[in-house]
Parts: sequence; C-alpha cells; structure tokens
Amino acid sequence: MRKKELYQKAIAYFQQAMPMPETELHYETPFQLLVAVILSAQCTDKRINTVTPALFQDYPTAEVMAEATPETIFEYIRSVSYPNNKAKHLIGMAQKLVSEFGGIVPSETEQLETLPGVGRKTANVIASVIYDKPVIAVDTHVFRVSRRLGLSYGTTVEAVEKDLTAGFAEELRGKAHHWLILHGRYVCTARKPKCATCGLQDFCQEYASANLVL
Repeated sequence: MRKKELYQKAIAYFQQAMPMPETELHYETPFQLLVAVILSAQCTDKRINTVTPALFQDYPTAEVMAEATPETIFEYIRSVSYPNNKAKHLIGMAQKLVSEFGGIVPSETEQLETLPGVGRKTANVIASVIYDKPVIAVDTHVFRVSRRLGLSYGTTVEAVEKDLTAGFAEELRGKAHHWLILHGRYVCTARKPKCATCGLQDFCQEYASANLVL
C-alpha cells in the first residue's frame, strides 16, 4: 500500500472514530497548559491532573510562580516523575516568561524552546493547541503508533515529525497529534496492544507483517 493511501485510510478512520480529539490535560489558560505539559514528561496525564488543581489555585500566573521557590513548588508536585528537576524548570520557565515575554506564553516554537523545561515536543504542543499552528508534537505514543501503522519509518523523533508533517494536511495536524496519542494510549499500547479490536488493523503495516510482539 502506498503511503498516501495509508494516510488517507488512517484519516478517514480517525475522523469517524475521533472527530473532535483534544488533550486530556486539564487547564484554563496557556500558562496552565504549559505547566501541565512540562509536568507530563514521562508521567501520565491522569497523574498530572491530580496535582495541578492545587498548584494552579496558588500559582495561577507566571508572575506569581516566578516569585516561588523550587522547594515550595516541589511540595505540590512531589508525586509526579522527577519532581526536583521539574520544580526548578517551572520556576525558571515562569521567571523567563516574566522577564522576556511579559508573562505571556509565546506562540513561536523557537521562542518556546528557550524556556527552561521546554523541548521541541512541548513547544509543538503549545503552538498547536493554544495557537493553532500547523505543527505535530511527537511523543512516545505518536512515535510508536506512526511506525507501527507505517505512517513513518523514521528512527528519530525529528524524522517521524517530518514524515507526519508531510503526510497530514496543515488543517489536520493538530487533530493528528491527538489522534495518534489517544490511539497509542488506549489501543496501540506499548505492551499487549489491542490489535483484535483495533479499527486500523486492516491496513496496519506491522500487524500485516506479523512482527508485532504481543
């Protein structure tokens, strides 16, 4: 199957199965989403959603968080992965937002990536979700699902992102990010993927090749 046809089939399936996909992180402002995405690195959204309500209540803006200490923030996020490093990143991020961006989360990925704790994936999430930029954030779920389906055979995050950017039209890239994440989170899981009930089974390249480790 040609890659163009594969993308068309995947898009048709997802548009019917998940017409309005969105992030499962809870937030009300761009700053809150940025905080949540930084915290979500190597941690589940479900876990992050349990710690952010209290954090957001006491530190709702970059200006307020910039005045805090890593030790104080640590107490709010101690149950997430790598809380010490993430507490330092949040303080540094908030301080830089205030000093260089007037407390406003920037829309350009290049500017976002200058913030402590913000890599390419996080920058792309913010640019896509908040500012509707035509970029695709590649996390572990997106990377795995893309390669299993055959949407990309890239061996690096950058290579997979390049393939997905070429394969999905600009207006679909924001949805595509969520489609692949949610499919990877609930169906095409890292261990014991639910191939028997997967709606993409008929054209999944890894399933077809019988190389999937069950």
